[in-house]
Amino acid sequence: MKKKLTRDTELRQEGEILGAAEAQSADPFGHIDTFAHVGTFAHVDTWVFDLDNTLYPPDCDLWPRIDQRITQFMIALFGLDGMSARALQKYYYQHYGTTLRGLIEDHDVSAAEFLTYVHDIDRSSLAPDLPLAAAIAALPGRKLILTNGSRDHALLTAEALGLGTSFEEIFDIMDAELIPKPELRTYQRFFDKHGVDPMTAAMFEDIERNLVVPHQRGMKTVLIVPKPGQADHREPFEIPDTLALPHIDFVTSDLGGFLADVIAARSLSA
Repeated sequence: MKKKLTRDTELRQEGEILGAAEAQSADPFGHIDTFAHVGTFAHVDTWVFDLDNTLYPPDCDLWPRIDQRITQFMIALFGLDGMSARALQKYYYQHYGTTLRGLIEDHDVSAAEFLTYVHDIDRSSLAPDLPLAAAIAALPGRKLILTNGSRDHALLTAEALGLGTSFEEIFDIMDAELIPKPELRTYQRFFDKHGVDPMTAAMFEDIERNLVVPHQRGMKTVLIVPKPGQADHREPFEIPDTLALPHIDFVTSDLGGFLADVIAARSLSA
């Protein structure tokens, strides 16, 4: 029996669903939710999720805690004052993709030491996201995490969110041989290691530049953005002036709601 949908869901699915370019014209600030037509995701059997600011709300204090720990690491490493350490930190992040990559390239810093230190944070502000957990569990096929952070950080964070059993595997920065997204070779290592066919996969991510290669390889791409009025912890250069970008297929500020609509649409067509 086909699942009966709410009128709200039916309206969101009516006709051709807005893509990123249409969504941008509807809201020039990019704070929108677009919901996927069944035809868009019907072929997807592998669901790939970024971790930070994607699986937990963008206004959560988790990323600022990590960001502060990175600054503290650099203060201790170089003996710099806070402002100078932070300026260097952001320079490395913008030019190398991660601060860690810059520190390794220029100073041969221990990756294990860095990752252990910066992810040693209090996660008590996280609460289980039961609707998101239910939506991810209901997705047909494989569910994977692809993160520029560490495996331990991903495991602990997923557990705090009630997502501890939601994912088949985690591909972290060590699996990427310390080469972060958005590098092509990192995605290729991910595809090869886990046998992912990008033509039947979807990627969920909060940084738009990290969706360029996935889109080029054939993945459906979904950009996660804050709700109107929510704090946005992305760096200024990470926030696009427009969402009318060819590598962004959909935009949402409600990951759980977006996935629920994908599942409902697939159920309706079954």
